[in-house]
Amino acid sequence: MGCREGFVPVTTTQLGRAVRISQQAASAHLAELEAGGMIRRQPGGRGYPVHVTKRGQAELAQVAATLNAALRASPPRLTLRGEVVSGVGEGAYYMSLPGYVEQFLSKIGIRPFPGTLNVRLDAESARAILDIGEFASMLIDGFSDGKRTYGWVRCYPVLILPDIRCYMIRLERTHHDPCIMELISDVSLRQKAGLDNGSAVGVRMRPPDAE
Repeated sequence: MGCREGFVPVTTTQLGRAVRISQQAASAHLAELEAGGMIRRQPGGRGYPVHVTKRGQAELAQVAATLNAALRASPPRLTLRGEVVSGVGEGAYYMSLPGYVEQFLSKIGIRPFPGTLNVRLDAESARAILDIGEFASMLIDGFSDGKRTYGWVRCYPVLILPDIRCYMIRLERTHHDPCIMELISDVSLRQKAGLDNGSAVGVRMRPPDAE
């Protein structure tokens, strides 16, 4: 109905008819979406203008990607290649924030090693990573510590070839060049994989249950 682009008036009766639920259920559904940060609503006349937030759009994209992957004869395969580079010094700070650490522990089962392994992707991989939404991921919610807010983080299960399990993260807010891939684990990936700046590395997407 156009709610991705801006606020569009939507009545609970319209929504109920569209998704074949009662008006009361539609009202409760909108309230739940708003409480979860998926939509924003503004007081209006007949119906409330509704806007799907960036978080809501990200969740929609993830649901669509999961359904597409489930309908395929075989899961998509993607290998990203590049070379190890130094970070900008943010990784250790952000990976140690309690608001993130608690969610990493509960959602993907690791306490991240302070810092990220940064890989500058080659041109082909930098283009391929634009389709990363096709792959399953886990959303780490943004939060506020009372002084500032921190954006969401998406975690994609990957393998550093040939067999080191870790997670690629994509951030709502980052100072990195878009062609920089950031990897996290519960150990130092540089040490575990024996990597230095300039080391060539390949990373393959893996199913989330491939433990």
